[in-house]
Amino acid sequence: MTKVKIKLDSIASVKKFVNVVTMYEFDVDLVSGRYAVDAKSIMGIFSLDLSNSIELVAHTDDAEAFLAEIKEFIVD
Repeated sequence: MTKVKIKLDSIASVKKFVNVVTMYEFDVDLVSGRYAVDAKSIMGIFSLDLSNSIELVAHTDDAEAFLAEIKEFIVD
């Protein structure tokens, strides 16, 4: 399992993010407070509070390529 913080600050960034995530077979969740949604669901993502950073949980141990593709969304 791999966890990082991401920031999705526009409709375009959400669309781009979902397009990348759907290319991968493993499950990816976004956690905001006590809510968790499937990162492959645009509607699910828009149900979260996008004004703050969101925790991304990738259910894989080999996430290097995935993290490289989403690096523009990752925040420290």
